[in-house]
Amino acid sequence: MFAKIAPMLLTLCAAAVLAAPVKVDPAKSSVSATFRQMGVPVDAKFNRFVAQVDYDAAKPESSKANVEIDVTSFDLGDPDYNSEVKKKEWFNAAQFPKASFTSTKIRAAGADRLEVSGKLTLKGRTADVSFPMTVKKQGSAPVFEGSLPIRRLAFGIGEGEWKDTSVVADEVIIKFRVQAQ
Repeated sequence: MFAKIAPMLLTLCAAAVLAAPVKVDPAKSSVSATFRQMGVPVDAKFNRFVAQVDYDAAKPESSKANVEIDVTSFDLGDPDYNSEVKKKEWFNAAQFPKASFTSTKIRAAGADRLEVSGKLTLKGRTADVSFPMTVKKQGSAPVFEGSLPIRRLAFGIGEGEWKDTSVVADEVIIKFRVQAQ
């Protein structure tokens, strides 16, 4: 009888040690972007996004993350600019209202540090990306922070006359902070 039950118990125990879902606190979490326009740094934020994180501090390689960003919520601090970036030349929000990141690999990279790899999709184009991330505790809740440099033109963001990188730089730094409740 034990021979029949043992494999089931092992499966249940293995499932119990896999990464556990983290309940994300949207009020304390953020996704933003920093870029240069005519040499001046510009900070903008995405007001709506959903992050799903399964995290195991003891075994980070079993962790995974998925983030979906509503590009129509991109806020440059001015209603006219916000309308402009939704247009076809920029995010083409009518056709591609969401951007996403899905992890494919997470590994420990030192104390409170992880190296994350995954697929980033913007404006219908997907690229493999990797970036460092820190994990700290705020009370008993983990806080994940990091930044990911991208090239906007690789994703077709800023087409036509906006391809000129002397006006809007090609490099954009996506910054994120995801805090658990």
